[in-house]
Amino acid sequence: METPSSIPLLEVKGLTKWFPLKRGVLSPKRQIRAVDGVSFAIQPGETFGLVGESGCGKTTTGRLILRLIEASFGSITFMGDNVLGLKRSHLKEFRRNTQIIFQDPFTSLDPRMTVKDLLEEPFKIHGVSRRDRAGEIEKLLEVVGLAPQYLSHYPHEFSGGQRQRIGIARALALKPKFIVCDEPVSALDVSIQSQILNLLSDLQQSYGIAYLFISHNLNVVNHISHRVAVMYLGRIVEIAPSDELYRNPAHPYTRLLLASIPVPDPDVEDVKEMSALEIESVADDNRGCRFCARCPERADRICDSDEPRLTEISTGHMVACHAQAGNQSMRGMSCSIS
Repeated sequence: METPSSIPLLEVKGLTKWFPLKRGVLSPKRQIRAVDGVSFAIQPGETFGLVGESGCGKTTTGRLILRLIEASFGSITFMGDNVLGLKRSHLKEFRRNTQIIFQDPFTSLDPRMTVKDLLEEPFKIHGVSRRDRAGEIEKLLEVVGLAPQYLSHYPHEFSGGQRQRIGIARALALKPKFIVCDEPVSALDVSIQSQILNLLSDLQQSYGIAYLFISHNLNVVNHISHRVAVMYLGRIVEIAPSDELYRNPAHPYTRLLLASIPVPDPDVEDVKEMSALEIESVADDNRGCRFCARCPERADRICDSDEPRLTEISTGHMVACHAQAGNQSMRGMSCSIS
């Protein structure tokens, strides 16, 4: 899948969100660094995958970008505008151009509203006249592969896949330029997942939409993404074109995730997920690598004392790992000596 190339539609720099860690009354105040200095850019018409274990900060990142929750620090630029500085009137226009597809199709649709009401609501919120939205609702259903006769039905009358199609139609209503897809297929059967992924790809081709595709499933991310960022405990540890990441994973955590993809072999052990203790450890003032305790490739004491920075190891491929940085230095010395 060829990566679109142009001026970024969305650019995130140093995005940070700290949540207070609830303790006893007499305990010292601490904060969970759920998202801690995240930076990336998304091009128009690109699918940018964000992958990692539960609790790593993926969903929080998506919601920060849409300002569904407010950032602690950092900057977000969308179509040249400073998103975090937008006032109420301009924020409404921003939200017209940005939408979200939620993870759970069973709870994201109001059970008291018909499909017609659900699809009409975005038009009403943004002041689109009845004349301008006439016929648009039926077209939305057809675009996502549902028949117009379903407009009078309620969400409980549909399967999970059909509900997600309705959610996608709702997200498309105002013709956004950017959609956050928050694990949009994780609650669906495998056979239905492929249908929804293909639908999202077709819609991207037709409308030129950019996606931030959040998932813990590397196979799903590889199928739909142009580039992939791997996230661990609030930080991005690797960014690469999708094919490159799967052919040549550079960070030990990325290799761990790839090794955890299920295979039909009872002798292969599953990789353990992050424990609650690991996630809570983000509250500590740890200046070193957060993956250090799980890493099989520790690069001596520097891993405990210095936070690794994202460094480009090949065109478009960046990794935050002291061991990889050391390997790059050794290769550079070898080339200069020869």
